[in-house]
Amino acid sequence: MYVDFAQVYDRLMQDVDYTAWADYYVSLLSMAGISPGATVTECACGTGSLSLPFSERYTLTGLDISQEMLSIAADKLRRHGKNVPLIRQDMQKLSLIKKQDAILATCDGVNYLRDKRSLQKFFTSTLMHLKPGGVLCFDISSVHKLRHTLGNNTLSHTQGDVHYIWYNDWHEAKHLLQMELHLYVKESQGHWRYLVEHQVQRAWSADELRAELELAGFDAITIFGDRTFVLPDEQTQRLHISALKKTQ
Repeated sequence: MYVDFAQVYDRLMQDVDYTAWADYYVSLLSMAGISPGATVTECACGTGSLSLPFSERYTLTGLDISQEMLSIAADKLRRHGKNVPLIRQDMQKLSLIKKQDAILATCDGVNYLRDKRSLQKFFTSTLMHLKPGGVLCFDISSVHKLRHTLGNNTLSHTQGDVHYIWYNDWHEAKHLLQMELHLYVKESQGHWRYLVEHQVQRAWSADELRAELELAGFDAITIFGDRTFVLPDEQTQRLHISALKKTQ
């Protein structure tokens, strides 16, 4: 996952307002008592589009399982004069030198955890690497989005010099969305490169996430919808979750 795709990811995502997304995370962290300058680890940091604004506010470390994504993130941060440690690491098996004030899992990272065992490993690992009173914040695409907006639909779009056809297959019994993305990328001298990317995401409900966070030992769990501070409803496209590590 995310090998050749990493090279075109930013072109596909150029319309995303990462500044507003980062500002929302900052608000969530502030509500949980996390101040500027705090130590923050961003899991599933990808190409670093959120890492860049985060690095303006926090003492940041970025993690991702894809070396290709991390290489792009490193170049991006370096071009902006940012010295952010970037580590290739599975977020289910965190290994951080110091305990953190906050741990983030951005841009659907938790959707790629396909079963409760994987989800629990991630929650347990983050709890272990947070200071008492530290916070875990993450976002996911909702059940409604994966089931109805994307599920069993074919999407086609041209974004600059990239054209894609995106096939989605929803499996209700397991709440899994299988995605097959066919990309046509225009390169030098008018040549086109063809790529195929396969991914699988799991849809997690708010109730499932709350139960697994409590099981791991988290407290003060909040779940909002669609970058607001309002409870999600059945039409919500994205969930934003924060949870605290107990001080005692």
